[in-house]
Amino acid sequence: MVTVKQHYEDLLAGYYTWTTGPFEKKAAEQQALLERLGITGDGPMQAVDLGCGPGAQSVALARLGFRVRSIDFSPKMLAELASRKGELPIETVEADIRDVGKLAVGQAHVVVCMGDTLAHLESRADVRSVLAGARNILLAGGRLVLGFRDQRVALAGLDRFISIQTGEDAIMTCVLEYEPETIVVNDLIHVRENGAWRLRKSSYRKLRLDPVWVIALLAELGFVLDRREDTRGLVTLAAHA
Repeated sequence: MVTVKQHYEDLLAGYYTWTTGPFEKKAAEQQALLERLGITGDGPMQAVDLGCGPGAQSVALARLGFRVRSIDFSPKMLAELASRKGELPIETVEADIRDVGKLAVGQAHVVVCMGDTLAHLESRADVRSVLAGARNILLAGGRLVLGFRDQRVALAGLDRFISIQTGEDAIMTCVLEYEPETIVVNDLIHVRENGAWRLRKSSYRKLRLDPVWVIALLAELGFVLDRREDTRGLVTLAAHA
């Protein structure tokens, strides 16, 4: 088993956009979500995208009028974002999101952390650190948007085998192993190269996050919850500082 960073750099980063669907469609979906949550830019406003990946949320924020600082530990995915952003005001930063509190204090209007990024941290203490750091860099009244999967219910038997994406030259399957507070994620990608199929595989451990715990943590850190949405197991929380 490898670290989350190793898993992405060695396996998943090169296939991430393929697994999530067409980039422009994803960016449009994220823009619609942010607009629904009341996240819109007005003038030179700063947004921070934590764990930005290839940048669907970053592009959405920039199109809504924000100057965006996009942070991720994956140089491959940051390079993909850089190739897609065009003239949009997006700055890419290769860094660990656990260091977010070291950014400019009290200058961000919006902080987003989407795509199950929080669950990829090593511990609940890390989740607390990231959210406390986000609180530190937000202006008074600034908005925080979180997205993560509700993992309270463990899948069992064959339900643990999930088909992620299928193409002519690649097939991805994920197999989950549930532990009391974490999940071992086994990603299997069959890739066709020179007419033959080759299996690429890697495993990492992610957190099982309880929305009730995350909401209580937000209140403890001084956030006020504005809205919660639950869609096909994905939880979205919007709060303000």
